[in-house]
Amino acid sequence: MAKPNRKLTKTEKAEHEEYLRLVKDRMPHSRVLLRCALAFLTGGLICCLGQFIGDMGTLLLKLDGESRSAFVSVTLIFIAALLTGLGVYDKLGRFAGAGSVVPITGFSNSIVAPAMEHRSEGVVMGVCAQLFSIAGPVLVYGITSSVAVGLIAYFVMLFK
Repeated sequence: MAKPNRKLTKTEKAEHEEYLRLVKDRMPHSRVLLRCALAFLTGGLICCLGQFIGDMGTLLLKLDGESRSAFVSVTLIFIAALLTGLGVYDKLGRFAGAGSVVPITGFSNSIVAPAMEHRSEGVVMGVCAQLFSIAGPVLVYGITSSVAVGLIAYFVMLFK
């Protein structure tokens, strides 16, 4: 190893430059822009699917605005759960990254995937015990924070 205060010889410089070239050649190239584009397009396609489902619900089932929203949510959750059970949603997640996780379909996947993984341990100790292992903390903190904000708003309005 070279000391910090001494100059490298021509051989050491050549070895160092060769090492830097080797590192540059073998280092994986960053694909951040591609990954962002895939996430954006996949999330957009999932949202377009939701819009299509809502339009079909309004057109064919004559749903009003509130019923339409619930219909779209339940349908997307069902489709994502089904695709997770078939092993398709994991492949979509590897391809699309955050684009498949951010919409409501990602929530469905985070509930079904642990349940599917632990189904061999039985219904109670496997599926039911692991059902909310990933989504549970998100739900707990989300619900707790919404209750806290609601209480703060209530008391502020009460004393106004």
